[in-house]
Amino acid sequence: PMSTSYYCKKGHQIRIEVSSSNFPRFARNLNTGGNNYDESISVVANNKIYHSKKYPSLITLPIVKK
Repeated sequence: PMSTSYYCKKGHQIRIEVSSSNFPRFARNLNTGGNNYDESISVVANNKIYHSKKYPSLITLPIVKK
C-alpha cells in the first residue's frame, strides 16, 4: 500500500472512487487478466462493491494527528 496522508479541515468530506485503473497516473489495466504491458485487447470492466451482511466492505482511513 502507498503511505500518504492528506489533512482535511473540519467539516470537509472525502469522496471514494472505484476504478480498474487511473491511467496514465498508474499502470493501465485492460481487464483481460493478461500482461498489461504488452496486451493489445481491452475489455470493459464491471466493478462491484459488495455491502451486505454476507459480503461486507471496509475502507480504513486512519487519522493522522498534526
